[in-house]
Amino acid sequence: MFRHVVMFTWVAGATEEQKAEVEAGLKGLPAVIPEIRRYDIGTDAGITPGNYEFAVVADFDSAEDYLVYRDHPVHRAVIADIIRPIVANRASVQYSF
Repeated sequence: MFRHVVMFTWVAGATEEQKAEVEAGLKGLPAVIPEIRRYDIGTDAGITPGNYEFAVVADFDSAEDYLVYRDHPVHRAVIADIIRPIVANRASVQYSF
């Protein structure tokens, strides 16, 4: 198995509507990218100050399947059209498990 984890913080002016669009856009990806085996997304619980605000954890059968997801045009559109306009910081990691 292969896992991709990405975390975001939003720009100060990001609206709740924009954040909801990110969530909706990402939630639609498993329906169009069959290589995704498990897909969990969520907003930080707000318990620890300084955390990232939003996270995605995606599991795949292989690194090759992750690359299909990474480069998929629908995923790329969500990034370009919905995420990039409000992202302040991003961190990610991929690993086999």
